[in-house]
Amino acid sequence: MINLYIKEMENVWFGVALDGEEIFATTFAFSRQKALRSLLRSIPFNVPFQQLEKPSDFAEYAMTVLKDVYDGKNISTNFSLATKHLPNYTRKVIQATLLIPIGYVTSYGAIAKAVGGSPRAVGNVMAMNPFAPLVPCHRVVRSDFTLGGYGGGLNVKLQILRRERRGYSSKKEISINGRKLLLFPVEFVLERIK
Repeated sequence: MINLYIKEMENVWFGVALDGEEIFATTFAFSRQKALRSLLRSIPFNVPFQQLEKPSDFAEYAMTVLKDVYDGKNISTNFSLATKHLPNYTRKVIQATLLIPIGYVTSYGAIAKAVGGSPRAVGNVMAMNPFAPLVPCHRVVRSDFTLGGYGGGLNVKLQILRRERRGYSSKKEISINGRKLLLFPVEFVLERIK
């Protein structure tokens, strides 16, 4: 049974769908209904669920982490994410996106080079990301450092990236299955937006 929990913190509604300590979906929205709709859209079809009024300690902890990520805090997001029901390509894109550290961004094309597929295919996965903001799709931008899309709205994406600014000045690479994923300081995006 998947348990849903939604909570408002500082005018933002955060939500988590979980079974024990395995997370099926996370979300944030600016209304309770949008948060609930987002969670329901992300859980597997034909799986029973219930909405919790009183959360487990783990659900409460997950909510705190969601809020911290949203606020641009550098925290560990080492959760067990339920991805077995997702297509293989989606899992690859999600795993690559999880590797983007705070203070950095990458492009849809760079992820495509690292895991296969096209920038558009990566964008489609990001648009349906069931784990926002834990899987930091807000850190994926266009190759010209413009924002691209974002389910929460481009202004929200920009605000999160501003909170994640760390003053980095040089790009770096990480390895994904023998391929390189190029990362750029979030400042590259913020300079472009001015």
